[in-house]
Amino acid sequence: MTAVAAGLGTWTRRHLLDVDQLSRPELEAILDEAAELRKQRANAELDEAARRLRGHTVGLAFYEPSTRTRVSFELAARELGATVVHLSVAGSSAVKGESLIDSMLTLERAGVHTVVLRHAAAGAPYLVARATGLRVINAGDGAHAHPTQALLDALTLREALGGSLEGRTIAIVGDVAHSRVARSNLHALTRLGARVVLGGPPSWVVGFHAWPGVRVAAGLQDALHDAEAVMALRVQLERIGGDGVGSLREYTRRWGLDEERMSWARPGAPILHPGPTNEGIELTAELAAGERSLIGRQVSNGVAVRMAVLPHLAAEVDR
Repeated sequence: MTAVAAGLGTWTRRHLLDVDQLSRPELEAILDEAAELRKQRANAELDEAARRLRGHTVGLAFYEPSTRTRVSFELAARELGATVVHLSVAGSSAVKGESLIDSMLTLERAGVHTVVLRHAAAGAPYLVARATGLRVINAGDGAHAHPTQALLDALTLREALGGSLEGRTIAIVGDVAHSRVARSNLHALTRLGARVVLGGPPSWVVGFHAWPGVRVAAGLQDALHDAEAVMALRVQLERIGGDGVGSLREYTRRWGLDEERMSWARPGAPILHPGPTNEGIELTAELAAGERSLIGRQVSNGVAVRMAVLPHLAAEVDR
């Protein structure tokens, strides 16, 4: 175990269901460890001591489509020496009516130790954590939470802004109400000392005015004013026209990001997006591929963050 990992010696959880469970020291320690693991991985310096999940089986159970999250968890688990198994939902007994809990119990009885679960129902990972002996990592549950995405976003922002988020102003713009990424980021970023400004159509930011450490902006220019970094959220296209936004064209006209509008933020403010992006809607293709974009960095940080998280759940049960 690295020196940084030892800083998580007080870890007492067998699950990671959301980042609101984590203290600031725990958040900082995970980010520090992820940064070190990313460096070792890039330099091909990972050795046998890093393969802390030898003999451990990680199940990937994705009931919703995913590329970035699923692939990065698989790479992380394999780098750590784990055996990885996939629950192919389309080809599983779920299509015959098998319940989520029955499917998870089947994985447990087959020898899976940790399950990485994505599910359309908010609260599904909590149910599995209560009803089975599996260690559970929430890879996204409905519009509720996505903890490892928030961790990799925090790592990306911390490094882009000089090593600390204390007192930094971060703007999050877009479909906040339906975003599990936004909710987990609000927990993580405010706990790490950042000030968060939310921007989006009124019906998509309702209910967030009372969130501690968060301000809801009146419009896009207000949201970007003085922002040191900007996170654009995916517009969930199924919401357009049915929830307070008339059309994609209207959304883009009022809330879409381009270089001109980014001038309302601090000079050089980086831009993030959890992906997948709807280019030309949330932001222009030029902005997504431009010098200030950290979207690629978010993807590479995803593997390192998940490598940092996985062993601590296993260690808590096995120690």
